[in-house]
Formats: sequence, structure tokens, C-alpha cells
Amino acid sequence: MELETAISSVDQIKTEPFLQEPKGAKALQARAVIFEGNQKLSVGDLPLIEPSKDDLVVDVHWSGVSTGTERLLWASEMPMFPGLSYPLVPGYEAVGTVRQARGDPSRVGETVFVPGGHCFKGAAGLFGASATRLVVPADRCIPLDHAPCEEDVLLALAATAHHAIQASMPPQLIVGHGVVGRLMARITLALGYDAPTVWEINPDRRLGANYPVLSPDADPRKDYASICDVSGSVQVLDDIIAHSEKGATIVLAGFYSDRPNFAFPAAFMREITLKIAAEWTPEDIGAVQALRVSGALSFDGLVTHARTPGDADAAYRTAFGDPSCLKMVLDWREFHDHAH
Repeated sequence: MELETAISSVDQIKTEPFLQEPKGAKALQARAVIFEGNQKLSVGDLPLIEPSKDDLVVDVHWSGVSTGTERLLWASEMPMFPGLSYPLVPGYEAVGTVRQARGDPSRVGETVFVPGGHCFKGAAGLFGASATRLVVPADRCIPLDHAPCEEDVLLALAATAHHAIQASMPPQLIVGHGVVGRLMARITLALGYDAPTVWEINPDRRLGANYPVLSPDADPRKDYASICDVSGSVQVLDDIIAHSEKGATIVLAGFYSDRPNFAFPAAFMREITLKIAAEWTPEDIGAVQALRVSGALSFDGLVTHARTPGDADAAYRTAFGDPSCLKMVLDWREFHDHAH
């Protein structure tokens, strides 16, 4: 699918590496997406904290929009969460180039993935990646061995999918065919396991896969032993349990704004085990990077939409409301001059 905004070549990315700000220079600033609550957002300038010798300053080229946690933050529906307050800068998927590295100058110019930052004055960072520039502890910046590209924003979701697979080893059924569901299916195949079945209620999202993607009511199988739910729906557990064998394991890998619930008798009769897969680990990142470098895992076709931050309001509404949008990316490169 063509991107909504033309993305210029990586050769056009302009970075200005330096080891320290010139004497008398203004404090670092960033242009950022700012959630104000109740479906209200703006794009504005925020001062950044002073980087320490253990921090990197990263110029962000692309950031991704999460249709899970960010949708809840945007709509003021996120359950109480550590650090949650408004206004806030959302996002945990950014890729860019190291601009400043006081503690390790060799990292200047390095391409990195950044899972957000708590670096803004005047706004909370939850998780703080949707900005032109970030100040981040060096050990949280994940080196990439290639020039930055927009698909790199998917690294955290791929690691999340890998983490959930480790909890189910491997999934025979995946519930939900959004980006995480697709990555989970691709990683399952890349690891050499049998192709999983995927449930998806949207007919348009069942197309184009090299594994079976079905409506739940079209699946006759009742003996799944390992299931991963990435739908984020609290209503789906009864259907999953009804298609499970005795002793099955169900891994909850979505993020749920309401209490997950299910009818107890069917789960009791099957002695179901419920697991929760949370954040990825460095080992998950390493495993995903290795699969990608080997060619076993591709991110192709998962970034379907891109906008500039000037269209941020429309971008978020498209990401949250258009089923054809698998992944929305914000392209920050033209805004770098505003971050000085």
C-alpha cells in the first residue's frame, strides 16, 4: 500500500553531530506531540533536560503511533499507570541518529532505536518518543547496523511479539491480525515452527497472509494447546476457551483497558492456564534483530501510512479509526531546525 506522505531518501537526512553544545548556546528544545487528554493533542516546542555524560541526544527521524496504549492515552482511557499525567508526550517507537554523546563520542552518528524518554520539561513522558529530539540514557538506545528507515520503528512491537511467543512456545492460535499479530505469525515461522492459525473479525485484514487467517466462527478446531491473544478485547476469552484443549495455555499479550473476564466453568473443565506477557527484554530485541539480519524476518508491508507532525491530529485519528491503517508513522526530519 502506498504511503500517504512521500518519504524522501535516507540520503536527505541531515544530522549535525557534536560532542557538546557551543558555549552560550540555547538550551535544547524539541518539537513534540503533546496529548492534553480527551482526544485533544497539539504539536509544540518543549525544553529538554540537560544531558548528562551518561545520556545520548538523538535526532528522531521517524516515530510510530501505537494503536494500543496511545489510543488509551489519547482518549483519556488509560488505567492508572506509573507516571501518568497530562499534558504528556506519547510514544515508545522512535528511530534516529545520535547527535551528542558526551560520555562516548564514538556513538555520534550512530543509528539507534529509542523506546521513549523522560526528558521533557513541562510535560510528562509516557512514553515520550514522539518528538524531534530526545535525551535518553545511553544504555536505552539500541544500536542498528544500517541507515535508518521507517520500518525500524517496529522493533519494539516485534520484540513484544517475540516475548509473547516465548511464553507460549509456540502459539498455535493468534487472536488479532494487526501489526503485533502479523509480527507474531512471521516470527513463529521464522523460528521454524508450524504456521499458526490467526483469528481476525475484520474481513479486509484477513488478506495477504501465507498462513490461515479466519473469522473465529469459521474455525472448527477445538483443540488448541497454546494461544496468544493480541486483540486487546476483553470479550474474546470465552471463544478462545471454547476452542482450547484440556490443559491449554492462553497468553494475554494485548493491553486491556477493562477487566478481562470469562465464564469460569468452561475454563475449569479444561484446566486452562492464563499467562500475561508484558514488556520485551534485551534478549527479545537481540533475537528479533538476528532474525531480521538473517533475512528470516521481514517488516515489509506493515507500515501502511505516514504523515508529517503538522498533520498529527489527522494521523492519530486515522491510526485509531481506519482499519486499513496497520501502522502510522510520523516523519520528523523536516522539523529538526525547530529543535535548536
